[in-house]
Amino acid sequence: MAAAGGLHVSAYTPCMCVYPRSRIEVLADPKPLFCQVSSPTLIWGNQETIWTLSPGAMTARPSARILNLCKPKKDFTKYGRSCRPVIGGNPLLVKYGYPSERLLRLSEPKKYLPAYLAQRSRESPEWPVSLAAQNYNASKRILQLAQPKGLHPDFMPPREVPAQVSSLAVSASASARVQKLAEPLIRELTCCPTHTKPGIVTSTVSSRKVIASPRTIELSKPKPLHPKFLPPRDPEWPVTKAAKRAVATERIVGLAQPSSRPRMGLTALNPDAFRVKESALKAVCSPRLEKLAQPIQR
Repeated sequence: MAAAGGLHVSAYTPCMCVYPRSRIEVLADPKPLFCQVSSPTLIWGNQETIWTLSPGAMTARPSARILNLCKPKKDFTKYGRSCRPVIGGNPLLVKYGYPSERLLRLSEPKKYLPAYLAQRSRESPEWPVSLAAQNYNASKRILQLAQPKGLHPDFMPPREVPAQVSSLAVSASASARVQKLAEPLIRELTCCPTHTKPGIVTSTVSSRKVIASPRTIELSKPKPLHPKFLPPRDPEWPVTKAAKRAVATERIVGLAQPSSRPRMGLTALNPDAFRVKESALKAVCSPRLEKLAQPIQR
């Protein structure tokens, strides 16, 4: 479409796709939870399945593979030690079987050395008692030493565990004084505040109309800062125009140069590094240096 001024004007009018109010309300609704829609309320402890089984699943016939996987594992605990691996390549013996030659050889008692057998006085640790020792009359001292050690005069034997309560104590009735003394002592906690709710602390105040003394008011004032105290400087501060336009002098340039020191490798290769000068050999120590050179007397 051509306008009066010669400009071309398009006949297409842009329009916006506006959904109806019902569609916006449907999209504004929150999504339902998956567990509320797909699964019913579960009650733990029963034998019912979570999902209802279909008639096809209940009438289906299991395959050979499923029947093989359904078999429980074998219980090897009844075999005892038969599950242990074979040690030394020899199979384990059957229960109540005859022992091997190795076990028979290890079970033999240790043999005595020939030197010990030649020097021992008796062939056996048990020897017969002579008739003189059997008919010997013990002296008073031996009889006194043979007496067992007596108990302490103040020794009390252990009391029996099931203590027998007398019939009078069982049928006795406590008096009002005894019942009052048996009650627990209730004390009010004054050192710690009582917490009624989390974050709320209530404490009892003995006297609320107390007037603070001048000394208390003076001690309650915070400690002032030092008159020459300066707060921490900001790490970033503007540079002045004079500092930007300043020209360093020759002295500042000379001081800014790093100190030149010879490398350690060159010092180690210098043959005259540890040579003492002739002037140092002819030097005379002053009295002050002699005094400083004396060791500290402790």
